[in-house]
Amino acid sequence: MKAWIEHFDRVLDRRRCAEIAARTVDIAIAVQQIPAPTFQERARAAYVAGQFARLGLVDIQTDALDNVYGRLKGRTPDAPGVMIAAHTDTVFSAETNLAIRREGGTLFGPGLGDNSAGVAGLWALAAYMSEGGITPHRDLWFVATTREEGLGDLGGMRAAFDQLKGRIACVINIEGLAFGHVYNAGIAVRRFHITASASGGHSWLHYGRPSAVHAILALGAKLIEMRPPEHPRTTYNVGMIEGGESINSIATRAGLWLDLRSEDSGALSMLEDRVRTSVRALTISEVQYQIEVVGDRPAGALSIDHPLVVGAMAALEQVGIRGSLESGSTDANVPLSLGIPAVTIGVTRGGNAHRLDEYMETPPTESGLRQLFLLAQAAAAWTAEKMPQKGSA
Repeated sequence: MKAWIEHFDRVLDRRRCAEIAARTVDIAIAVQQIPAPTFQERARAAYVAGQFARLGLVDIQTDALDNVYGRLKGRTPDAPGVMIAAHTDTVFSAETNLAIRREGGTLFGPGLGDNSAGVAGLWALAAYMSEGGITPHRDLWFVATTREEGLGDLGGMRAAFDQLKGRIACVINIEGLAFGHVYNAGIAVRRFHITASASGGHSWLHYGRPSAVHAILALGAKLIEMRPPEHPRTTYNVGMIEGGESINSIATRAGLWLDLRSEDSGALSMLEDRVRTSVRALTISEVQYQIEVVGDRPAGALSIDHPLVVGAMAALEQVGIRGSLESGSTDANVPLSLGIPAVTIGVTRGGNAHRLDEYMETPPTESGLRQLFLLAQAAAAWTAEKMPQKGSA
């Protein structure tokens, strides 16, 4: 794979790469200006589909979940190829002020880096290949996925893999702000909505009756006493709490939303067992708890010497960056859990993701895209070597 990276860098059109990088920033802003909360990505999907059509991709379609697909034909059409993916959804509500602010080479705007820049990276690769008349060794499938964030539970990528089953040999997933990192492992994630119910009443007249809010607070106190292992890294977070009717009412219902993560599925199961044990210990006849699983992201990993990982690190080295290997929770979890090689990379740097003051830096974009262009072509060439026969799987 490293030899392919070096080969494609020798033939890379640097002038066109720089020109496309400048346009990519404009595309990222255009994408960011279209509200796309998880489960409400349709308008953004329509924009992406239009861009795919303008670039001459084929087999363009939008599925029932608003995933957008487009294909750039390779030298061996219909043989297993490479999926290039980026999620379109954002954590911000449709009412969020999406105004952009510029400070030199830095752009500020909610959702700009995560993941409008990633979606723009899809556009940039398609533009570089199609406008340059470049035919990859194998098909490149461009997929703008939905439902990656929050309670989306990677629903878009799951559906995309169901649809393209057998046509994908490996995956390059793009997270806008991850430039300089290669995610070769997808951590296991379990998410719960835990509710408590009680009879309730008036805060004065019925003082002493169990309160659902008090019950959730008691559970929360137990949860924050948990000390998950540092190795393998395992974490938890109570992200939201809701409930109660009024300040002077004994609450009949309350709930919390809990996120558990680990690099190891076994460690995650042990942490979940502790949560369920705490719930059982607090349950009494007057207070009932209910645990609903609202997210279950599968885990998977590629070894550091896998050709796709080696290629991703080599692509960074080729653009003068010493890369680092990371683990995280991204759309790549899905293919990794199914035994399909996948890495997640970025196209620029930035910070404050999931905050209103999120930002992306524009100067690294050219190097980030060059890295993507090299890796995508090398992955297609490696796939052709690995699966030389048409239609092999």
